[in-house]
Formats: sequence, C-alpha cells, structure tokens
Amino acid sequence: MNFGLTAEQEMVVKTVRGFVERELYPLEPEVERTGQVPTDVGREIQRKVKALGFYAPNIPEKYGGGGLDNVTFALLERELGRTSWALHVWWGRPSNILCACSEEQKPRYLAPAVSGEKIDALAISEPDAGSDVRGMKCTARKVGGDWVINGTKHFISHADVADFTILFASTGDEQVGTQPKKRITCFLVDRGTPGFDVRPGYQSVSYRGYNNSILTFDDCRVPASQVLGEEGQGFEMANTWLRSTRLSVAATSVGKARRAFDLALNHAARRRQFGSPIGKFQGVSFQLADMITEIDAAEYLTLAAAWRLDQGLHADREIAQAKLYASEMEARVTDRAIQIFGGMGMMSELPLERMWRDARVDRIWDGTSEIQRHIIARDLLRPLGA
Repeated sequence: MNFGLTAEQEMVVKTVRGFVERELYPLEPEVERTGQVPTDVGREIQRKVKALGFYAPNIPEKYGGGGLDNVTFALLERELGRTSWALHVWWGRPSNILCACSEEQKPRYLAPAVSGEKIDALAISEPDAGSDVRGMKCTARKVGGDWVINGTKHFISHADVADFTILFASTGDEQVGTQPKKRITCFLVDRGTPGFDVRPGYQSVSYRGYNNSILTFDDCRVPASQVLGEEGQGFEMANTWLRSTRLSVAATSVGKARRAFDLALNHAARRRQFGSPIGKFQGVSFQLADMITEIDAAEYLTLAAAWRLDQGLHADREIAQAKLYASEMEARVTDRAIQIFGGMGMMSELPLERMWRDARVDRIWDGTSEIQRHIIARDLLRPLGA
C-alpha cells in the first residue's frame, strides 16, 4: 500500500477543503440557530458542487457519477466531515445501492439521483428494530401484481427533503440454519404515493438541521416493478451498502477530529498563562500528542479499509475497525479540545461544542460500536470454528 497521495487525490483534498471552508463554514452558525437548512440554500450548495464537477463522486462513471475509487472517496469524505452533515449532505452522494436498479428503474431513480434532480433517503430503522434488522415489523405482502406495505420507520435521515425512499420491509419468512428468519426485500417508494406519509422526527442534540423523519405506510400499494434487486435479497443488499456508509462515518469522524485538533493546537500556541504558552505545559502538550496520534491511527485504519475494497479483498473487519475506532476517537479528541480551551470551548461562539455534540451520534448510526465489535470478533473467531 502506497501511503502517499496521487496528484489527483491532492487536488480532490485541496478542492473539497477549500469549498468547505469558503462556502459551508459561514453557514454553520445560522443552521445551528434555526435547526434548518433552507431548501434554496441546499440547492445553491448543490449547484456550486455541480459546477466543480464533484456531484455524485461515489457513483461509477458508467452511470454518470464521478467514479472515485474508495481511497479517494474516503479522502473527500474526510474533508466534508469538517462541517455538519446538515450542510455536506447537499454535496450529493446518492446511495450506492441504487446501482442495483433495473434498466427500467435507472432513468427514474439512479439517473436523477446522480444528476441531483432527485434526492434519496434510506429507510431501515424502526422503533423496535435498530441493530436487529431482521426484527423489523414493516411488512410488504403480495396482492395481485402489487405489493402492499404497512409499518413504521424512524430515524430516517433527510427524508424531509427526499423525493423517494429506499425502503426495506419483511416479505415473509425463510429458513436460515435451524431458525426461521424474515425475508427482507428492498423497495423504491416515491414521495406522494398514497398511504406513504413523512412526518417530522425527533429533536436531536447532534447535527442540528440534518433532520430525521418518521415514515408511516398504511396499505401503501406499489407495483412489483418497484422492487430493487430481488425479492428476499434485501438483507444482503443492506449489508453491502453499509460497508460504504460505515467508511463514510469513519472518514468524516477523522475530518471533524482534525478540525478540532487544529483549533486546540493553535489555541495552545497562542494562549498564555503564567508567562508561557499553555502548550508548553505537559498537561496540555501531552494531550495534543495523544490527540494527533489517535487521529493519525484512525485515518490509516480508514484508508487501509478503503484500499482493501479497491483491491477486491474482504474488508468487513477492517471497515468495522475503522468505524469503531474513528468514531470513538472523535469523541475523545473533541472533548480534549474543549478542555484545552477551558470555559470558552463550551461557548457557541466556537464550533467545538457543536462538534462535541455531533460526535456522539457517530458511535450509534450506521451500526453501533457494539455491532462493530461483534463484526470484528466474529471475523476473528469463525475461522477457528467458534
């Protein structure tokens, strides 16, 4: 593995970081104050990203996307992680799972998602089914040539601005080993479909403006042509899709931690107490040393996992390690940055208190830390027959 960046990767990092600092940082205070990103502001971000030629960078070129490899995309996500999800979601990274669209579905869903004409939201979590995906109670039953969907989803990110939902629902039972388990199927459901309702979700301390929604389905009827992939293959599709989202969480965690560290480092060099910069005191300097060591370790784990994907190698354990370590590192680094600033670190005049709050959810969504530890341990033990 070559640890140096190519000229293209250097350009991506410079371009994205410049855009984030110039275009998105100034928007952060108002988003925090109102808890909203006005649609016209979001669309303007989209327009500027398209002008840069960076919209849908994660989708293969053959579908009209940027076609970035996983390592380069992780670097892009790292830079976007310096700001809030409420803002960088408008950068536009459609769900990779849309690449599974049929030829009939591509012009209706994949193509407009890649061009920015439509925004997708992915709906898996339910009030009684979070980590236990197969425990979902949202069902779809076959009625003639249609599927009739009933149930509730919650914690669905940016569904309030999405044009369609990638929905996972139970379509019956199947025998897995000695246990019966639910068959999971994926559907494409347009906003405005009768029986499908999007309601405001819960107020979160993390990522204000990046709203979650509650989705309800009451005898919502969709034709069989709205099945994404094959009936009963939704669980496998979800696991494949979650690889890329977990890498994104790892990469954005690194980006946020680096921004917090940069603020703390500069403050430690400038702030004087007892006649010296506070960075001269071991109580501060050792914290800085630990912070940058953990940040670098998380970044190398993330890029190594992305590199394995690019090589076509098995990477489930490495991705879980990156997501686990980076998200937990992010919490420690943002907390230490506030400690270095002292009382000022808790004030809304600085972004640190927001970054500290935002970091909390990164250990939960896209697979909790406990789920990541389960994946890692399973990967270690299975070859030994345990």
